[in-house]
Amino acid sequence: MKKNARFAAIETLKRLQRDRKPVTMILDSVARKCELDTGDRQLAMKISYGVLRQREYLDGLLGELCRRPVSQLKPFVYQALSSGLFQLFFLDRIPPSAAVNETVKAVKSGGFPEQVQGFVNGVLRQSLRRKSELPAPDAPGTAGHPPLNHPDWLTSRWEAHYGHEAMLKICAHNNREPDLCLHLSPRTSRKAYLQLLQDNNIGALPGNYCPEALILPDFHGPVTNLPGFAEGLFQVQDQSAQLATRLLAPFGPGRRYLDCCAGLGGKTTHLAWLAGATAGGVTAIEPDPGRYRLLGENFDRLCPDIKLTSHQTTLELFAGSNPGLFDTILLDTPCTGTGIIGRQPDIRWNRRITELDGYRERQTALLNKAAELLAPGGILVYATCSIEPEENSEVIARFLSLNTDFFLTDPKHYLPENAHQLIQKNCFAPLPAPGIDGFFAARLSRTCKSD
Repeated sequence: MKKNARFAAIETLKRLQRDRKPVTMILDSVARKCELDTGDRQLAMKISYGVLRQREYLDGLLGELCRRPVSQLKPFVYQALSSGLFQLFFLDRIPPSAAVNETVKAVKSGGFPEQVQGFVNGVLRQSLRRKSELPAPDAPGTAGHPPLNHPDWLTSRWEAHYGHEAMLKICAHNNREPDLCLHLSPRTSRKAYLQLLQDNNIGALPGNYCPEALILPDFHGPVTNLPGFAEGLFQVQDQSAQLATRLLAPFGPGRRYLDCCAGLGGKTTHLAWLAGATAGGVTAIEPDPGRYRLLGENFDRLCPDIKLTSHQTTLELFAGSNPGLFDTILLDTPCTGTGIIGRQPDIRWNRRITELDGYRERQTALLNKAAELLAPGGILVYATCSIEPEENSEVIARFLSLNTDFFLTDPKHYLPENAHQLIQKNCFAPLPAPGIDGFFAARLSRTCKSD
């Protein structure tokens, strides 16, 4: 039996529950195996991501609708019920009958007998009959607030660090599907691109922090379908990342730039845009083969007139190759990613509090290694997409206590005025909120050594 988008979503969630791998990796594998077209893959992604964003609420519904405890359900059946309920309670454009029937078909294609198919069908149809009496997603529960849909260890930490109201706002933000944010290339006229979007019936709003940012609140298709993608008129990049790269200033002729953990090249590209073709050169390091390939493809599309020197290696091996010193270094380190849970909802369920110490030690080691490559008088920006102090302020405090030739510099001189509110204790540190991801960046300067 042909596997549909609902089957792909359910199978993705089942594997995620078992393996704790990144949901995008699992979904890509499942979608290929199911031979989903672009539209069905988008639907599978919307359902699986949506279930992850509303897990606690959906479990509450299952508790009301099922006689047996959720823990006793087979994993595929549990995820099928969750997926069906998400469609019925959150996706208004899908007719209820289609949501129920297609979910039951997915259970059938999963090899489950008619008895199990009937059970899933009965629970979902019961939810429709009782919808008016069941709690709404934003209804306060016994704790006095709507379901947080985050593990207790995370919400307890955020409440301790940022206060109760801030914790509630972070969770509410993470539980909504985020808007798409574009970063326009310097070669792109904002006015002309807005007209191009309008000609294609795509609405856009200006970013509230970055002049080069555009928010597309109603666009949910493949980014490659946006006008100007192939021509390199924009890249997808949140405003927090756009702001963080600005901290690498000053930009000018002859300076050597290094991106230590380039990933897919979002910040590498922005750095090249800011530095321009007159720079002494932009060097990027990325050890993962898949990311390294995409880094090259993205950079070629977005920076056709700027040369990139790239290395598929680790920072440690690169430093051992005697590359010389750099004037400006970006270290966007691997982290827990708790600042981007709104975009990657699996992070909240995949991470464990016991992992924090390991991340902190790795980040400290990378920062020390990057510092060895910085020239006197140079700038090193340490960044994460985490909002956990262990990975951010504690790493910086420890580094500065052991490296007296480095000091923290005020980021407000390099950010637009309306972004100054995002500075905390001399670091760029926005919490997740509408229009911006959670992030951390510290701008470190190295003293000029005297003879």
